[in-house]
Amino acid sequence: MTVRKGNKRLTISIQEHMAIDVCPGPIRPIRQISAYFPLGGGGGGGGGLLSPLLAGATGDGEGGTLSAMSSMDASIEIDSCDSDDSTALGTLEFDLLYERATSSLHCTVIKAKGLKPMDFNGLADPYVKLHLLPGACKANKLKTKIVHNTLNPVWNERLTYLGITEEDMYRKTLRVSVCDEDKLTHNEFIGESRVALRRVKPDQTKRFNICLEHPPPLPSPSAMSAALRGISCYLREWESEQHRSLEERGRLLLCLQAQGGLCVGVRRCAHLAAMDVNGFSDPYVKTYLKPDLQKKSKHKTAVIKKTLNPEFNEEFFYEISFTELSTKTLEVTVWDYDLGKSNDFIGGVSLGCHSQGETLQHWIDCLKNKGTKVERWHTLTNELPGSTFHE
Repeated sequence: MTVRKGNKRLTISIQEHMAIDVCPGPIRPIRQISAYFPLGGGGGGGGGLLSPLLAGATGDGEGGTLSAMSSMDASIEIDSCDSDDSTALGTLEFDLLYERATSSLHCTVIKAKGLKPMDFNGLADPYVKLHLLPGACKANKLKTKIVHNTLNPVWNERLTYLGITEEDMYRKTLRVSVCDEDKLTHNEFIGESRVALRRVKPDQTKRFNICLEHPPPLPSPSAMSAALRGISCYLREWESEQHRSLEERGRLLLCLQAQGGLCVGVRRCAHLAAMDVNGFSDPYVKTYLKPDLQKKSKHKTAVIKKTLNPEFNEEFFYEISFTELSTKTLEVTVWDYDLGKSNDFIGGVSLGCHSQGETLQHWIDCLKNKGTKVERWHTLTNELPGSTFHE
């Protein structure tokens, strides 16, 4: 091959020609598309679209290039939604409202945009699931309707959690997941986002417009040393044991009134654990005032069929003096009725001087305010109340 260099003609081989054309010089990192659209909007004459290389050329040599590139990296990290990797799964818009008076958390799922295609036709059949963490299970899962064949679904659907205390709002996290329905196989996960509920102020609606993310990766034990693996296994086993002993089984709304005795009002339950194969339970509530030497303190509500959110609105009265009442413990248990076999225990709670936290506070408020109805939500656990008291 012959090439011209000035007034001279040079003959070079095809291998030399390819080497000259292919070798690009210093290798620079490949930029993302979002790097061509700086967020800051800068001053001076930078109103147009700049490439990363041109932006670096305005500085002093190589140092200017590096400083410009590092400033772009910082701007990308500020808003992760601008990166191509973050927006690949889509965005989700929803509102959260915590009503302190009713102890309810409302999540209004509005819409999603640019969801990742999951089906062969390049579309998806998306729906949204909610879980409260820690303690995610079927009992506290809420789900929207399914919108078929779209990557930009609109729901405008309100999902409500009942029995959410202010302590829950401080320590719990809401997991919002977007999934794709698949009738032939398992439903597919698209993306999720997690919101700390302490970011939501009582009685004020807060809107979120977030980028969906992959679930956080689990730590790999193979990447740890032998000592760390041992500690990790021990902690995991201890955590699972704690989780089993403190598993949440739903919420119970109780009303107590101390006046000439004790009036116990069983109002309702919310988000009970499903005990039957149909995904529901047939719940009823039993109450005891212990110690009960004569075994006459048992009261029982009616059975509400096929529900995880039953409303009872029943009251039971115990004739007892105020002095005796201060030494007693009220045990409330929720059961699933099964015809022809033993009933399943769902969860329970104890209120008395030996209780702790919200249950103790409810009991004290009841004794302090004679004649006043004191109504509170309580968390049901999988531990029988009688096992925590020895008197």
